[in-house]
Amino acid sequence: MTTLTETPDKRRTQPRPGRRRRSTAVSKWRRRVPLLPALVFTIVVTQLPFVATLVISTFQWNILKPGDRHFTGLSNFKFVFTDERLRAAVLNTVVLTASVVLISVVLGLGLAMLLDRKFVGRGLARTLLIAPFLVMPVAAALLWKHAIYNPDYGLLNGTLNAVYQLFGADHGPTIDWISSYPMPAVVIALVWQWTPFMMLILLAGLQAQPGDVLEAARVDGATALATFRFITLPHLRQYLELGILLGTIYVVQTFDAVYTITQGGPGKQTTNLPYEIYLTMFRKYEYGEAAAAGVVVVLGSIVIATFALRTIASLFREEVSR
Repeated sequence: MTTLTETPDKRRTQPRPGRRRRSTAVSKWRRRVPLLPALVFTIVVTQLPFVATLVISTFQWNILKPGDRHFTGLSNFKFVFTDERLRAAVLNTVVLTASVVLISVVLGLGLAMLLDRKFVGRGLARTLLIAPFLVMPVAAALLWKHAIYNPDYGLLNGTLNAVYQLFGADHGPTIDWISSYPMPAVVIALVWQWTPFMMLILLAGLQAQPGDVLEAARVDGATALATFRFITLPHLRQYLELGILLGTIYVVQTFDAVYTITQGGPGKQTTNLPYEIYLTMFRKYEYGEAAAAGVVVVLGSIVIATFALRTIASLFREEVSR
């Protein structure tokens, strides 16, 4: 009799499956409601302008001809992939991005290995090496254009004159660095700015190395070069991938340095895609063509960002599994 009277009470206290599912859904929405304002703000700021750009890219629209706006479908995208100027801009973008990212990674790795050692003044050295990344891009470009590259009072020509005077010459050659070497001038300025970013990522990877593995390698008599090649470098592979991917995403959008230092010249030798889109939009006033080129750049950046997010996720999984 005791069992018969207790069983119905236990059944009454257990929630039904449907009620349990409803309570779970309510609790999930309660957690998501505080995030809705941020989601709405993100959609308004990022997605709606992209949709508007996508719509404009399907129109033949020149602001100098306000009555000649009409729907053209995908013809603007065909123009983007066939126009000679845009192909040259794509080539310049690839050269600029690859040069800046690869040189920054190599220099950042060397500086990270230096800061991974203990020495007097390491904190001050780390702060000074990070400083270029904190300078605003336009300010950094103006610094390089006027304080370093200027042929009359720049640091480079001033140093050359001082060296020539040491050897008895009156003065050294006056070189217009920007006109003579436009692409290297932009690359060096961007490398100076982005090397600290790579250094921070790789320094985090170096400091995440397991100490017992490095100690075992030293005990076994491994040289510093062998330890770096067979232990440190494989460990840094994901951090190198992350730095290269994130650097590519940012550098491919470079506009400030190109506009400030060279304005795409001479002869469009440094005109990259963002600057070419600017010229199409505000010099030719071809809104549809500029919007189509912008959509192509955004889609390419999304592809690169997808790989970057996968690399970041693999890093998080690796850290959790430790």
